[in-house]
Amino acid sequence: MSIEMEINDGVAVITMNRPERKNAFTREQYELLADALKNADTNDDVRVVVLTGAGAAFSSGQDLKEMMELASGVASGSPSTSKGGGFTVLLDALEVFSKPLIAAVNGVAVGIGMTLLPFCDLVLIDETARMRVPFSELGVPPEAASSVLFADRIGWQRAAELLLTARWVDAHEAVEIGLALRTTPAGGALTQAHELATTIAGKSAYSTKVIKQLMVAGRGSRTQEARAREEALFADLFRSGGFGG
Repeated sequence: MSIEMEINDGVAVITMNRPERKNAFTREQYELLADALKNADTNDDVRVVVLTGAGAAFSSGQDLKEMMELASGVASGSPSTSKGGGFTVLLDALEVFSKPLIAAVNGVAVGIGMTLLPFCDLVLIDETARMRVPFSELGVPPEAASSVLFADRIGWQRAAELLLTARWVDAHEAVEIGLALRTTPAGGALTQAHELATTIAGKSAYSTKVIKQLMVAGRGSRTQEARAREEALFADLFRSGGFGG
């Protein structure tokens, strides 16, 4: 399976397990990860979730071969209306996830591997990891409400620079600008994330639930509105049969 989940002592570890493709997302993987999040959210034995990647990558982002096939299908009139269908299902699950979610970024995080991080409450990053969003190189709009959530998390100018230049951000800069909480020694992101999750799982279930609910509520409808704008642009782009110039 490309998504695995293991539950112990109130902590669920969800692993994106497609290491031969650096955990690149296919439509199926989006949907399997969404299902895992939904299952963890409704499971009373789960108090906290840790999300990580197998092998040397957190996630290298969208499987571009499949993305091109989807774009061609939309342009030719086949029944697909968004950036892969499964993509929006995953974002829906992340947006309403009601329990603390910790990302253990163990390697490269590109595209959705980076844009899903603002949906996580805490991010620990291996000191050797790095990330970027390549939208301006690919000729596509931002995704996953990153046009809003990046500015919320790291400020307007830093968000604009990362989105416009597609440059790499190393682990130490990610912490400095607020994309991650702290770095961990090489290979230590998952271990430290699990330790943090265990600490949180030992606190009041009521308090952890309402803290998460109140913090998410503070976003209001801005995330949904940003996603709607981004996804409308993707739909237009796909109907044209290719990426932007």
